[in-house]
Amino acid sequence: MRPSGRALDQMRDIQIETGFSRHAEGSCLIRCGDTHVLCTASVEDRVPPFLRGGGQGWVTAEYGMLPRATNTRGRREAAAGKQSGRTQEIQRLIGRSLRAGVDRQAMGERQITIDCDVLQADGGTRCASITGGWVALRLALNTLLDKGAITSDPILDHVAAVSCGIYAGQPVLDLDYPEDSQAGTDGNFVMTGSGRMIEVQASAEGSAFRRDEFDALLELADKGVAELVAAQKAATS
Repeated sequence: MRPSGRALDQMRDIQIETGFSRHAEGSCLIRCGDTHVLCTASVEDRVPPFLRGGGQGWVTAEYGMLPRATNTRGRREAAAGKQSGRTQEIQRLIGRSLRAGVDRQAMGERQITIDCDVLQADGGTRCASITGGWVALRLALNTLLDKGAITSDPILDHVAAVSCGIYAGQPVLDLDYPEDSQAGTDGNFVMTGSGRMIEVQASAEGSAFRRDEFDALLELADKGVAELVAAQKAATS
């Protein structure tokens, strides 16, 4: 039995509220159970120096957690004067994942920054950030299309992410914190709407896992990402 009472292949409730921030070109608040992340997309008519003159755009991301996103207060990283290794790794993952779903040539020489701020954490914050970040990116590109700033849609496919793991000896979908903290194997699967894989992060937190167990996690990830993509479509249609 899972702590939440969910079935082994059951996702947490998914809610995506678009237009959450009035100033950003694209924004949403994504709720995956008790994990809540605010995602905003900001458009700038410039690219990093290494891309200037190449005719391509850039998508990057920043990630952070509010001090009371968890059950104890965490110090603001700005107060510490530097980002943690975890924060840097997650925001690079978000950027890589979202770039895989766009035609950067069609963007023109402009940069879109996806800011992912975790308001409340209950496991899977990086996956929620990628899934919600895609929605914010989609809405920002819609803004550019509506204004005539770009003439063709840069979106190649949906991008979403979900966690899977081995909990109490069973493969389970969409781990919340009680499961994540005790999982024998923990994995994050970033995939496209067509089922292609962008990135897989899987590690044995306890004993090593078998090939058949990994295959079971991948099947669960397929199911979970399909549900997330359906939520993205509903939010952006």
